[in-house]
Amino acid sequence: MELPCDGAGICMVCKDKPPSEETLACKTCVTPWHATCLVSPPQALSDTLQWECPDCSMIHPPSTSAFASGRSEDSGDLIASIRKIEDDKSLTEQEKAKKRQELLSGAAAGPSSLDGEEKKEKNDVLDILDKELTCSFCMQMLDRPVTTPCGHNFCLKCFQRWIGQGKRTCAYCRVQIPPKIASQPRINSTLVIAIRMARMSRSSNAGGAAKVYHFVHNQNRPDKAYTTERAKKAGKANACSGKIFVTVPPDHFGPIPAENDPERNMGVLVGEIWEDRLACRQWGAHLPHVAGIAGQSTHGAQSVALSGGYIDDEDHGEWFLYTGSGGRDLSGNKRTNKDQSFDQKFDKMNEALRVSCLKGYPVRVVRSHKEKRSSYAPETGVRYDGVYRIEKCWRKNGIQGFKVCRYLFVRCDNEPAPWTSDVQGDRPRPLPVIKELKNAIDITERKGSPSWDYEDEKSCWMWKKPPPASKKRVADSVGPEDGKVIRIIKRQKANISVREKLLKEFSCQICRKVMVNPITTPCAHNFCKACLEGAFAGQSLTRQRGQGRRTLRAQKNVMKCPSCTIDIADFLQNPQVNRELMGVIESLQQQAEQEKLDNNSEECSEESDATEQRDLVADDQIAEEPKDESQNAQKQKKETDGDDIVDRSSNVQTMSPGKEQEASTTTDRASQ
Repeated sequence: MELPCDGAGICMVCKDKPPSEETLACKTCVTPWHATCLVSPPQALSDTLQWECPDCSMIHPPSTSAFASGRSEDSGDLIASIRKIEDDKSLTEQEKAKKRQELLSGAAAGPSSLDGEEKKEKNDVLDILDKELTCSFCMQMLDRPVTTPCGHNFCLKCFQRWIGQGKRTCAYCRVQIPPKIASQPRINSTLVIAIRMARMSRSSNAGGAAKVYHFVHNQNRPDKAYTTERAKKAGKANACSGKIFVTVPPDHFGPIPAENDPERNMGVLVGEIWEDRLACRQWGAHLPHVAGIAGQSTHGAQSVALSGGYIDDEDHGEWFLYTGSGGRDLSGNKRTNKDQSFDQKFDKMNEALRVSCLKGYPVRVVRSHKEKRSSYAPETGVRYDGVYRIEKCWRKNGIQGFKVCRYLFVRCDNEPAPWTSDVQGDRPRPLPVIKELKNAIDITERKGSPSWDYEDEKSCWMWKKPPPASKKRVADSVGPEDGKVIRIIKRQKANISVREKLLKEFSCQICRKVMVNPITTPCAHNFCKACLEGAFAGQSLTRQRGQGRRTLRAQKNVMKCPSCTIDIADFLQNPQVNRELMGVIESLQQQAEQEKLDNNSEECSEESDATEQRDLVADDQIAEEPKDESQNAQKQKKETDGDDIVDRSSNVQTMSPGKEQEASTTTDRASQ
């Protein structure tokens, strides 16, 4: 379909910003359009002055939507088919017109239509999401979806651009948007996972036996970090660390693959969420449970944690500006001091990050829910977001007046980020423009080729140079129990359809069933409407104070979200159903039921065919049995009548000497 340019001047078809000489403005609605993306652009310069857009002129009927698709391959095939019809001299003009009409309406049966049908059958789930989950601004499938309290979904960038224009109402229904959501929108992770799963037609199953290079013997540790009764008041400050479930050394660089995961044989997946930093430590994503940087000053940094420790941090998802450690007085009772009192230097952990920058090592990144200023941080727990590469580092004056070490992290992972719906991972991207570099000092940039880089032939990120060897040796042997666990996990892998997986993702966080009348809270959590209202049944929005004494102003009751600690009392006054999400769930349920009916009918037909075949075989056997019995009876009779004496004599000859003597005595006694 033909689409105009958006508010930023970017064409919605080719996703590029056309120059002014290629932009056409409609004389009726003054909407800008990209001339090269139009099906029938004006031919002469004079026609551009009186040109009307397709929305205003309505020249193109809906039947030509296949011809007006944005894909050049489809339009090229259609034009070639039309020319083939025109060149066929055996057809009359009426027959040619009929063929052209059938081709444009999609009724012609040909190889291209069959390919389209197969493609539609393969990606029918994606078609449902593409139809329902569409952004009202860019008219494309949602990218990093944000849900407003009125139940409408938009792309994060489109929503931020709308808010940046000074608009404070929903672009779809004009309902007022709360200031907190406008300033800190939250990404709906349920929709992100659903779109990504729909785009992945087949899940990649790793074949072959798991090869484990290292193994950490820690069977004496508990499965989960725990605290004693005396230390429960202090939380997990004095907790005992649980088992380390992965088999990589503490100074392992890069992602943790499946071969180092004997428990699940999956590796540490991007988007995996843990309860706290101690649980994150158990899977090796970030080993320190307090410090934000894991590394060695002479070896490099393996991982960092974004937890809101420094106000200078800037998080933009695919890239972020990270502030180094140090510069605070943490002696005595100042262990939680957040005020900087001296300058940071490139030493210790800061030097480890600079070594990773110079060598081009991949650095694992985890985001904590404590980072409240970022739209990419999880609502609860700690999440693994893949590997990044440090491109530059420098020092500058921080917000609190002292110099801080700064690092530019850019994402370079083969798996897509948790906030995107893409199937593929990152591709090399140009570095962002950093304005603070003008006043920076001690700027460090990598001059040689990085150790972790993108391979164009294989279309993936990989080690271009050998990874640094581990300085902490561990045993590289796996016991028989671990191999048994791996085999059991592989055997238990079930082949679940995409629809069932999606319906499982669209489950209420209270009843754990598929949502009915889904509601999305301002903190981006999804519940059934009845479940959420039932969780706060009997609670009033306000409570009266001063009972029996002088009356005081009514106080507002705090109603926390069942999945986090955010107050949703204002939202509960008039909760709105997410209609787009409800439409997706209903369509998936209908298709799942239809698929079950089709499978049951196929099974019944196969069973009936099998029973018929068994009956035919049984009838044949019954028909053949009397003939065989009669033949056997005749044969037996002949043998008994003609060869009776021979059989007796042969039996006597085959006896043993002792038995021959006994037989002769019995015959003598019988004759006497």
